[in-house]
Amino acid sequence: MRPKIVFVGAGAVGGYLGGHFARLGHDITLIDAWPAHVEAIRAHGLKLSGLEESQNVTVSVPALHISDVQQLSREGPVDIAFISVKSYDTLWATHMIAPYLAPGGFCASLQNCINEPAIASVVGWGRTLGVIAGTYSGELLAPGEVMRTVPLGGTQRIVYAVGEPHGRITDRVTLIRDMIAEVDSVHATTNLWGERWSKLCVNVMRNGVSAASGLSGNECDRDERMRRLSIRLGGEAVRIGQALGYALEPIQKIDPAVLAAAEAGEMAALERAETQILATLAAGQRSAKQRPSMGQDIMKGRKTEIEQINGFVVAEGAKAGLSAPANAALTAIVGRVERGELPARPENIQGINA
Repeated sequence: MRPKIVFVGAGAVGGYLGGHFARLGHDITLIDAWPAHVEAIRAHGLKLSGLEESQNVTVSVPALHISDVQQLSREGPVDIAFISVKSYDTLWATHMIAPYLAPGGFCASLQNCINEPAIASVVGWGRTLGVIAGTYSGELLAPGEVMRTVPLGGTQRIVYAVGEPHGRITDRVTLIRDMIAEVDSVHATTNLWGERWSKLCVNVMRNGVSAASGLSGNECDRDERMRRLSIRLGGEAVRIGQALGYALEPIQKIDPAVLAAAEAGEMAALERAETQILATLAAGQRSAKQRPSMGQDIMKGRKTEIEQINGFVVAEGAKAGLSAPANAALTAIVGRVERGELPARPENIQGINA
C-alpha cells in the first residue's frame, strides 16, 4: 500500500514534485493558501510544463484550501508531509499538518534556506527529514499552472538530495529517493547540512540580486557588476559556512574555496568563478524565462525570503564572529524594494561592491 502524502504548499517547488508524483500514481493531496490556485486545480487539474515534452502534462490531483485541512481526519493519517511553503511560513504550516500525521509519519522540508530546525521544534527531530531541490528552478505562472525553467538532470547533474539530520541512510530516505528518481535525478546524502548550506550559497548569490535589480537569472549573469556581486555574496556565505563546520559541496559548479578566495580579493579566483558562471550561461542550462524565486516575489508583490537567505547568513556569521557586509547591504536594499521604497533596478546594487 502506497503511503498517503500531502504537500503543504503547492507552488513552483511543491506543486511541481507533487503533481508529477500524482501523475505516477502516488496518493497525493496538495494543500495551498492561494484560493484561486486550489480552485483552478480542482476545476481543470494542475498544468505542468517544462523544457522537455515529457514535462508538459495536466494532472488530476486532490487540492485543499488550508481551511479544508481538517477533512484529512476522515481520510486516514498522513504518512509523509512535504513542507514546501516559504521559509517564514514554516512554523504555522508544520503546526497545521502535525495533528494529521500517522504514528510513524514525518515531515520533509522541501524549501529554500535551513528550516529543519523549525520543523523539528514542532514534530521532533525523529520526524524531520530534508529534501533539497538543488538545481531545480520553476515558477507558479498562474492559478493551476507550474512551469519548470531548467532541463531535467538526467545523467548530467543531480537535481535533488534527500537526507536525515543525523546523516544515516534510512529506509525513509531510500523511499523518497526512489520516488523522486521516477521524476528526476536524485541521490541520498549523508551530508544534509553541508548540502543545505551549499544550496543556501546558491540562493544567496542569485535570489537577492534578481530581487534588487529586477533582472532575470540570465540577465544577472551577463552583467559584470551582478556577476561580481554574486561572487562576493557567495564567498561571504562560504567563509561563514566553513567557520560553522559545514562540509560544503560545489556551488554552481564552483569550488567553495574558489568563491572564498575571490571574495578575499584574489583576482585569479575571481576570474575562475566568472568563467564558470559564463560557461553555464553559454551552455543554455536555464530558460530565458528563468527568474530566481525572490525576483518573482518582487514582480508579484509578495513578501520575500531575504531575511531567511542573505539575512540568515549575516545572523549565522555573527554567531561565529564573522561579518558579511555585502549580504547585509543587499538584505537592506531588498527590504526597501519589498516595501515599495525603491523600484527594482540595476542601480540599486551600486556601492555594494565598492
